[in-house]
Amino acid sequence: MLTNLLTPLPEAAKNNGQETFVDLLSRPGLRIERIISSGQASPPDFWYCQPQGEWALVVQGKAGLQLENESQERVLRAGDFVNIPAQCRHRVNWTSTVQPTIWLAVHYEIPS
Repeated sequence: MLTNLLTPLPEAAKNNGQETFVDLLSRPGLRIERIISSGQASPPDFWYCQPQGEWALVVQGKAGLQLENESQERVLRAGDFVNIPAQCRHRVNWTSTVQPTIWLAVHYEIPS
């Protein structure tokens, strides 16, 4: 069971390997996950558009996040967070290749 966000890093996430996703907690309407990015980015011209909201915190590293309704990319560093509303198109333009970027992402649904 994972009890520390920073360790251990999966082998797949080291040395610019594969991006990894680990669910830390899942409940109806709520999912918390650790994401480790090692130089990954969204594919060209691809935009995420999720049915739930997402609150994301960069714990380590840095990344460039683009929201479709904003003209400027947001550069997120350790400690920076963003709330992405449901159905908001967004993409990750880049993540650090110097060290893994560790995200804490909280996916949530707002009851209707």
